[in-house]
Amino acid sequence: MLDTVKVTNAEFAADVLEGLGLPQKTLPCRWLYDERGSQLFEEITDLPEYYPTRTETKILEGCRREVAAAAGSGATLVEYGSGASVKTRLLLDTFDALHCYVPIDVSASFLEETADQLRRDYPSLSIKSIVGDFLSPISVPSNARGAGRTVGFFPGSTIGNLSNAEISDFFQRARQDLGDGASFVLGADLKKDVARLIPAYDDAAGVTAAFNLNILKRINRELEGSFTLDQFAHEARWNEDASRVEMHLVSQMDQTVTVADTKIGFAEGETIHTENSRKFAIDELVQLAEAQGWTLSQSWMDDEKLFSVVMLDAA
Repeated sequence: MLDTVKVTNAEFAADVLEGLGLPQKTLPCRWLYDERGSQLFEEITDLPEYYPTRTETKILEGCRREVAAAAGSGATLVEYGSGASVKTRLLLDTFDALHCYVPIDVSASFLEETADQLRRDYPSLSIKSIVGDFLSPISVPSNARGAGRTVGFFPGSTIGNLSNAEISDFFQRARQDLGDGASFVLGADLKKDVARLIPAYDDAAGVTAAFNLNILKRINRELEGSFTLDQFAHEARWNEDASRVEMHLVSQMDQTVTVADTKIGFAEGETIHTENSRKFAIDELVQLAEAQGWTLSQSWMDDEKLFSVVMLDAA
């Protein structure tokens, strides 16, 4: 079953034209994840430079029984930004009599492909997919909720894409989505040396560059854009003040492009800011959660203290 939260080309066009009209041109990161973008991101997670996925996976392998015990029998698992649901399988394999799995993702085709594979691999599991942006209100279907606890799952430090205001809004909505008595398990990338960070977002094989540039392909395809991809270059840069890696697309020359019949000028060296990956101290993340009705239940991290998984309970 695929429930759809309406995501339209009109929204895409509005976001693109608004973002490219700003003094610092920007594009919302949610539009990076069409079917091809989602495929490329899954390739990124396997790259040797990209430590977050394998580190978080190892943490989840170690703590999943504690998470499952806290969830109890007959739980509902709701995953925000589910992607290929790779790490989710660790929980699906461990939870006791899981009532329903509710994956939420903005890419409808990628979501349904993943859900179909999960149905083959877990034939007795009820799966109710929702197409939607996790920054928008999500209505968990009433028949997805069983007698057990509802557990939110937000791995991959995707929360690092968000500003403090967006994180607060997200925690507030998740508190409403998941309801009283819920738990929320999320992954957060921790602050570390910049020399370790930049290669993770600018890999030698160029997969992250292809992922970033793919949004220009999408604009060309869906909004009658005229971007020439080799006239833009991927760049990952560290913003110390905001404690985040930023992804940019850098114009290689003075040029003008057209998007949905609107002309947009670029100076040589001007950038489009496409995505952030913020690095946290656990205390600051927990404070944002507590302000929106969550309390820290448990937390785990790897031996190198690169990454953390935390479990929150609805206060």
